Amino acid sequence: MASTSPLIHLSPARSTFSRRREVLSYLPGGIPTSYSPRRLQFSSPPLVATSASSASPSSRLQALIFDCDGVIIESEHLHRQAYNDAFAHFAVRCPPSSLKPLYWDSEFYDELQNQVGGGKPKMRWYFKENGWPSSSVYLEPPSMESDRERLIDVIQDWKTERYKEIIRSGTVKPRPGVLRLMDDAKGAGIKLAVCSAATKSSVVLCLENLLGLERFHGLDCFLAGDDVNEKKPSPLIYLTASEKLGLKGKNCLVVEDSAIGLQAATGAGMPCIITYTSSTINQDFKEAVATYPDLSSVRLEDLELSLQKTVAAN
Repeated sequence: MASTSPLIHLSPARSTFSRRREVLSYLPGGIPTSYSPRRLQFSSPPLVATSASSASPSSRLQALIFDCDGVIIESEHLHRQAYNDAFAHFAVRCPPSSLKPLYWDSEFYDELQNQVGGGKPKMRWYFKENGWPSSSVYLEPPSMESDRERLIDVIQDWKTERYKEIIRSGTVKPRPGVLRLMDDAKGAGIKLAVCSAATKSSVVLCLENLLGLERFHGLDCFLAGDDVNEKKPSPLIYLTASEKLGLKGKNCLVVEDSAIGLQAATGAGMPCIITYTSSTINQDFKEAVATYPDLSSVRLEDLELSLQKTVAAN
């Protein structure tokens, strides 16, 4: 897009799902053990945001927390490719009478990934709605819950490895403005975190390849879907990050790309900006502090000011 001016109050997309979405309320559970990479000293000189000196302690930006898929990397089409490759590899047929393996087209996957967080929950939801499939894992659709879970595990594990192959190809680049904003925040003494609902091994590979080892190991907090027992839109992953960072939610600013992520962030008491993708542009982001097509023209000062305005308004 030519303009990068903030867009506020985008109209929500009309869901094509047959079943009405339920709005769930989540309560924070126990804080699970999580992975915390070692920190390295950045060699770049400190960059101090001009608005920071005038901000009160209650409105200071103390941590910037990024989602991964859709924020650091525009990955929806890559995940969809990996799922379809997995369905073909295991001859997943849903319904079982189908002559061809299951295939999720882009329109359906946009709808699915924006309403169901996490890989295994996506397949679990789909098979419960459309019937359990036949496959090379189970020639007949599994009827026992343990067999159903094993089928999902097998497909998800293969899909994750396929996704890693795509990332390793070197053809995938970070979204505009991400690296510059991370470096500016780090130079200004603001803590950095990544919180992703995806499998840890795939997120680690993604971050190592797209951020580089120095930035990745310099993160103050890194959490993946394996580290919490509730997926977004549950706020648990952001509540856990707040605990690890030792900060109040109001002093953390989350960068998300979807309504699910926005709900998770606000549920944890954290203000959130949206950097939408082509598949999330029409979602309802009215609870976001600001909405951008990407981060290419977003400066640290802009985020400081947005946070101050949010705290003042509340």
